[in-house]
Amino acid sequence: MKRALALVLVLLAGACGIMRPTSMDNEGADSFEEDVRTARTLSEAFWKQQFEQLGRNYRPLTAFVPYSGRSGPACGNEPAAPNNAFYCPLGHFVAYDRDWMEMLWTEMGDGSVYVIIPHEIGHAVQAQLRTGFQLNVQVELQADCYAGGTLSALVRSGALRAEEGDEEELLYSLEAAGDPTDDWLDPSAHGTAEQRQASFAAGYRDGVNAC
Repeated sequence: MKRALALVLVLLAGACGIMRPTSMDNEGADSFEEDVRTARTLSEAFWKQQFEQLGRNYRPLTAFVPYSGRSGPACGNEPAAPNNAFYCPLGHFVAYDRDWMEMLWTEMGDGSVYVIIPHEIGHAVQAQLRTGFQLNVQVELQADCYAGGTLSALVRSGALRAEEGDEEELLYSLEAAGDPTDDWLDPSAHGTAEQRQASFAAGYRDGVNAC
């Protein structure tokens, strides 16, 4: 209940025009577009380094596509959905509903961008590592763990900065995206708020190798 109340307060603060927290970007990014670009660039640079350490080559995304509502690119036979971000293995690209993600950026802070984009790039990593899971929720929770590990590595390297309140901001983003029930057999399941937060925290604490 406390976390739910805190989330409501964060959303209300954004809606009332209270100043957003300082950007996590050490370069001083203060726009949505800059944060999106930074999150993508740094996340891919991190994974390129990780793959090199394994003696492998990371394959960069072929495209990073903003869209609005239902106007986004299809992935196979699946049309793009509003209020969503996704990785498409068929074209090896990430697409995101720009209006939706900018709304989250405005209302919840730039931490939402630094969760969503590393999560989707985590799916691109899974495709390259040929990670085998039987259940979709396992895939999604690993991507949350990858996002946490990516973000912590970027903070430790000095590429991003963590300030007071950032941890709560990141966890709020995951709470808002959690499933209402713990149904692991649901083919669209992503995990409950608690499961998603725990996976992200494990990656943040122990790094991507723990995912």
